[in-house]
Parts: sequence; structure tokens; C-alpha cells
Amino acid sequence: MNLTKDVLYPLIPLAMAVICIGFGLWCWSSAASADYFVAGHVVTFISAVCLALFATAATMIRQNSGRNGGIIGIGLPTLAYLVAAGAIGFGLSERIQAADAFIAGHVVFGLGLISLCVATVTTVCTRFALLPASARLRPGAAAPRRSFSLAAGRVLIAIPILAALTAWCFAIVLLLGPSDQEHFVAGHVLAGQAAICSIIVGLVASLVRQIRNAYDRIDARLWPGIGAAMGTLNLLWGIGLVALHRQPEWITTGFVMIGLGLVSYAITSKVAVLALMWRRPPPVPDWAPLIPVLTALSCLFLAAFLFQAAVLDSDYFIPARVLTGLAAICFSLFPIVSILPRSPRPAVRG
Repeated sequence: MNLTKDVLYPLIPLAMAVICIGFGLWCWSSAASADYFVAGHVVTFISAVCLALFATAATMIRQNSGRNGGIIGIGLPTLAYLVAAGAIGFGLSERIQAADAFIAGHVVFGLGLISLCVATVTTVCTRFALLPASARLRPGAAAPRRSFSLAAGRVLIAIPILAALTAWCFAIVLLLGPSDQEHFVAGHVLAGQAAICSIIVGLVASLVRQIRNAYDRIDARLWPGIGAAMGTLNLLWGIGLVALHRQPEWITTGFVMIGLGLVSYAITSKVAVLALMWRRPPPVPDWAPLIPVLTALSCLFLAAFLFQAAVLDSDYFIPARVLTGLAAICFSLFPIVSILPRSPRPAVRG
């Protein structure tokens, strides 16, 4: 057993989830103002994404260790789907209340949709160990034994597509609705979360198509390209809101969008690794695991500046705390990007 990868890697997203729960509940329970309420809810439910990433990392490592199926094998995807369902349900129930709950509810709903997408990644990774066998096959050959059927693969890819479409629809409706603060903030943040769901569509599609030996050059260009585009969209959108701020909520929303852009790049790094490593031998490119770490540090350093700015201006209060939670998501992605399927035999043509 490799202590670093088999034991410590799954503990990283689990530890990030615990930190988010503790920090979020502390803000939530303070209830000193609406800012504490919103920040507490959002940071607490960021843990849902981290828990789903824990399930993904643990599943990948179990696959690499030859421990397939069993109660744990079923329990990990189930855990991920349950926390996603909890976040979605809580968000939908909160959004029908007052302005602060309206914002928090929609953002938590978006986090639930992201968790749903990550839970699907966990499910796909129950066949993670088949990637080396699939890569040894000729292009166009039949899928390896025990891989997903064509119908199952389509269903798995459809789940994040539906989640992304749902998030985009909610965001568009909110942005076209009343021009008040709560619709502005919720609409923009949900759009950023919809972009992240769109990136995870590429991650799920890449894994499913590689497992089924259906991955081709179009996939290798399309999915990383979409990820880079969505990340850049979130980042530039956030920078634009901060630079052109006309109302206080522009600053709050802008910095959160910047954080969502950094999370987007962290997820895209895994999509890029899958494209670069297909039918090529390990190791993973040295730069790939650095992207989640650098994006996490960027979120943390930006949050530190915003914590200081919030001393004089409360507009920076929420993004300072949310960026801390988004840093936890980025760092939780470090083991996901670092883990590659282990092949006990050299690659051969078959």
C-alpha cells in the first residue's frame, strides 16, 4: 500500500469538508447579520462538493488497489448522491423565503447541482481500473469486458448535462427577473455554477468514452477546450463586475465569480490530464497537480485581502468567506488530478 496516495489522498477532501462544515456553522450560528447568514449557509454546503470529491478519490484509489464492488464500492457513490440531494433539497426550500435566504438558497441549490455532477463522476470511476485495458485496444475496437454499456454511458453523461441545463435556466430566469439585489447575486453566481457543471460534463464524458474505448481526437480537443472557455468566462465575468461595480452587490458577486473561475480551472486540469494521457504511458505531467494547489492558494490569498478589506467595508464580508470555501474545493481536487489508473502490465496492442 502506498501510504501517501492510498490513505492521505482521500483524507484531503474529507478534511476540507470538515473544515467547511465547522467554519460555515460558526458563521451560520453567529447570525449577527444577513451577511453571516448567507456566508454560513454557502460555506457549510460547500462541504457537499468536498464530500462528493472524497467519494470520487476513494473510489479511484479502491479501483487502483483492486478492491472493486462490495458495500463500500456501492456506498461511496450513494454517499455522494445523498449529500447532493440534501443540498439541492435544502436550497430549494430556502429560496422561497426572505432576501438573504433567497440568495443563500439559490447558491446552495447550485452547489447541490455541482455535487450531483461530482457524484456521477464517482459512479463512473467505479470502472476506473478499466482505463489501462481500454487504452491497449485498437481505436474503434469493442469496449473492454465489464465496461459500461452504450445506454448506461449515455445516461451517466446525461446527468451532468441536465444539471448544467437546470443551473443555466435558473440563472437566466433570475437575471431576466426583477432588477433587485437578490436576483442579481443569485443569478450571477448560479451562472458561474452552471459553467462548472458544464465542465464536469466534459469530465464525465471523457471518462465514460475512454472506458468504452470511444474517445477520439475530437474529445481530446472539445472537452478541455470547453473547460478552459468556461473557466475564462467565470474569471473575466468576475473581474468585469469588480472593475465596473455600480452597486455594492457587484463587488460581492464579482469576487465570488472569480473564485468560481479558479475552481473551473482546477476541474479542467483533470479533463486535460485525461486527454493528454490517453494511450500514453504515465507519469502524469508535472504541472497538472500544481493547478489545484495554485488555484487553492489564489483563493486563500485573495480571501485574506478581502478579510482585511471587510474590516472597513462589509461588501467584502461574504466573498472573503466564500473564497475560503472555494479554496477547499480546489485543494480537494488535488488528489483527483494526481491519481492515474495503475496498469500492472506494459501496454500492448490488442
